[in-house]
Amino acid sequence: MVSNLYYYVGLIFVSIVWGINFGVSRWAMEVFPAEVFVFLRFGLALPVLFLLLKWTEGSVKVEKRDLVKLAFIGLIGITALEIMVMYSIKYTTLANASLLNVAPWPIFAALFAPLFIREKITARVITGGLIALMGVTMIILGGKDGFDLSSEYMIGNYIALSISLIGALFNLATMPLMEKYSPLRVTTWFIFFGSLFLFPITLNKWSTIQWENLSIVTWGAVAYNVIMCTVVAIVVWNISMKRVGAAKANFYRYFVPAAAAVAGALFFKEPIWAAQIIGGVVIIFGLVWIGTEKKR
Repeated sequence: MVSNLYYYVGLIFVSIVWGINFGVSRWAMEVFPAEVFVFLRFGLALPVLFLLLKWTEGSVKVEKRDLVKLAFIGLIGITALEIMVMYSIKYTTLANASLLNVAPWPIFAALFAPLFIREKITARVITGGLIALMGVTMIILGGKDGFDLSSEYMIGNYIALSISLIGALFNLATMPLMEKYSPLRVTTWFIFFGSLFLFPITLNKWSTIQWENLSIVTWGAVAYNVIMCTVVAIVVWNISMKRVGAAKANFYRYFVPAAAAVAGALFFKEPIWAAQIIGGVVIIFGLVWIGTEKKR
């Protein structure tokens, strides 16, 4: 645990950044259509990522045969996944989307990890993950909106559950490439392809933007998404995930709903319920249990 402490802290930091973004993004989505906002997030991050890659590693190249893999990862992990997130929120409740998006993701990552990487799932990881899963369920269901299995929400529920499966496979698919290239190089290239595939989807959306309503708050939300949620967070996540393992790392996503609940209270005066506080403590206990496992 001690040797990997910085990487576990990195995973927690990223999850908090992503959790806060649930609140921050609301300000930008009041002006920008969702498709445009997602494209701005990743498209504006690209120059920064390529410059950072060139500055730190001296080149930006990858082998031609790997470009196809990176293009497919970008299409699935950025383009398809982000569009699915938007539609899951549209066709189901926020509580349903949050629970089905977040909770099964690490479980799928643990189940499918042996197909991509040589990573053993221990009993400690499983028990700690189940404890953290109980905590994240308490946070999401402990709010004012409960889980709703009404038939009108089933399409959105299926999309949200698919996000967990596809997202886990996306994370795992990057791991073999990060054995060959740095996490920064892999991140830069799959975001490039993901943004490239996103652009055509935005073509009929730019005319709907009310440019006169843009404010410093709106641009601040865009900047937070570009710098913190994309450039910093994805690179730090991939570096940390490479170090501690995909299965363990993905359980740290359970900090996201906890951070989102805190952001809602700070920015939008949304109440935090007792069950959510208890859930946060349970998550911390489960993840500390995972993180303190000694290497064999």
